[in-house]
Amino acid sequence: MEVKSRHHLRGDEIDGIVDGIEATLGVTVEGDSFEDVELADSDRRIVLVDGEPYVAFFDGEPFLTVNGAQEFPPVKNVVTVDAGAISFVSDGADVMRPGIVEADDSIQDGDLVAIAEETHGKVLAVGRALTDGADMVGDNGKVVKSLHHVGDDLFEFSV
Repeated sequence: MEVKSRHHLRGDEIDGIVDGIEATLGVTVEGDSFEDVELADSDRRIVLVDGEPYVAFFDGEPFLTVNGAQEFPPVKNVVTVDAGAISFVSDGADVMRPGIVEADDSIQDGDLVAIAEETHGKVLAVGRALTDGADMVGDNGKVVKSLHHVGDDLFEFSV
């Protein structure tokens, strides 16, 4: 991922991003510097918070990256997976119902979600819910499409 350009965001742009993440994840992203990064080889939008890639846009929606979620642990829109699902989710696999131990009931079909492991609560991936949170725990079926995970290009990104 090669940086094409980067520029500091205006206050109203920062407020929109911070407010969007707070509404979705229940956490406030804080920093002294917010920079928008345009990539040469991708149309993905990344926001550096104090120089770290803590925010990315998924289909136009601001959301924490895995690194961002480790710095600012989300309290809403979290799907928790068991130990058996960790290696699959960390490799970018979609999340299946049998691996889920808990899901936020406020999650709606189509929402962006943070996927965390149950032992330490560390976020392993970001995905898009394919069903409501109340319907995620069960015996079979795919319920979250993976969009970003530990070890992918966005996780490894640095400037």
